[in-house]
Amino acid sequence: MTERIYNVLFLCTGNSARSVLAESILTKDGVGRFRAFSAGSQPKGTVNPFALRVLRAYDYPSEGFRSKSWEEFATSGAPTMDFVFTVCDNAAGEACPVWPGQPMTAHWGIEDPAAVEGMDIQKEAAFVAAFRYLKNRISVFAALPIASLDRMTLSAKLIEIGQLQGSTARRPSVA
Repeated sequence: MTERIYNVLFLCTGNSARSVLAESILTKDGVGRFRAFSAGSQPKGTVNPFALRVLRAYDYPSEGFRSKSWEEFATSGAPTMDFVFTVCDNAAGEACPVWPGQPMTAHWGIEDPAAVEGMDIQKEAAFVAAFRYLKNRISVFAALPIASLDRMTLSAKLIEIGQLQGSTARRPSVA
């Protein structure tokens, strides 16, 4: 019996850094189980060169990426998503399109490496950190026994993944 291939969309505002890193990581690490895509609510139009540099340095796909609108994935004929993950806080707070098929969603926010100012080495270090945080989340996600989990349990696991190290999500305070 052939295992189902899940479609996963990573969203960020500009679709130039974090969402592209996540798409590349899942494309390589989830081959045969997942099809990865990325998009943004206000795409920058180009992929950040530091994102591509880090992907190449870690031997991940770095060709063929483009900064595109999430509207491309909300039209008829677009792949039906099984999962939609926001990787930046701005995109998580925006009104997303209605995704056909009611995909599972979660927020996996991490700091924006493209917002780091300074010397190139500092910028690259921010992209390396973002890459590592995303790779960790994606590794945990890819290891989930998705087909055997009920929707509520899977949803809880996806939320937990979003709270792993490097998360920008605010955790509830303990009284």
